[in-house]
Amino acid sequence: MRLRPQKNKWPGIIANIIVELLTLKGLRNIPMPKIKANGINIYYEIQGQGKPLVLIMGLRRNAEWWYCQIPALAEHFQVLVFDNRGAGRSDQPAADYSIPLFADDTAALMKGLGLSSAHVLGISMGGYIAQELAINYPELVQGLILGCTGAGGSRAVLMTPERLAKFTANKGLSPEEILRKDMDIYFSEGFIQEWPEKIEEFVEISRRHYQPPESFLRQFAACQKHDTLKRLHRIIHPTLIMTGDDDPLIPPENSRILKEMIPQARLEFFPAGRHCFFMEFASKFNQKVIDFLEKKIGRR
Repeated sequence: MRLRPQKNKWPGIIANIIVELLTLKGLRNIPMPKIKANGINIYYEIQGQGKPLVLIMGLRRNAEWWYCQIPALAEHFQVLVFDNRGAGRSDQPAADYSIPLFADDTAALMKGLGLSSAHVLGISMGGYIAQELAINYPELVQGLILGCTGAGGSRAVLMTPERLAKFTANKGLSPEEILRKDMDIYFSEGFIQEWPEKIEEFVEISRRHYQPPESFLRQFAACQKHDTLKRLHRIIHPTLIMTGDDDPLIPPENSRILKEMIPQARLEFFPAGRHCFFMEFASKFNQKVIDFLEKKIGRR
């Protein structure tokens, strides 16, 4: 499915024209502009061709964090990435945020770009958003992939108090100091020791368009209120859940709960994987995404 303009949707028409012009000029993969959606300006990029796949990033981060996924997935899909409200190059209004609001933003972005439906992949907080999108806008979602995420609510398995204290102890620290402080949340000890060049690449990319502290707190407050537990049965889409089995930020027990509560869900664990298992085990993760969407959903 290509990006197609909806009737009387001028932002989508303009975006579609830009995509076609870039294709003709061989420049399809350059960064795309912002679009007004749900009352804010949202930064987005489109890469690749094929069925649309929307990638939703997590807390604090922006579209740059998909650097291990976009090259592989864009060979199979038309990949749409964007910066959430409060992050990166999208607007960061000084107001209360919520996960349903982020889902409304995503739906408005999709509709504004003329997408009638797409596969959806959400990581961490992006997985919270993907759940709300699938529940509240089921017609927009084809296949659903949830990574290192959870349902929240009364059964949520939280990070330890010690880990939470360390994760939020950011006052007076530079962005790089925060990243290095939390490195053992993201990657296994073996990966940190064996791949110093990949760690440095991760730090450099993570510092791009870094989120101000006040925006982090707004997004973090939204995460703390997340609760889809009693509504997960309304997710009617084929769903693949993936997580690292050693994730200290969103413990893997949360993925087991998702598997239990979502009717058409399957669950995959990545041994020794922590919160950025999708980077540490990028080749395996990407292939599972491709296989699920092309072989499982493609046969439907």
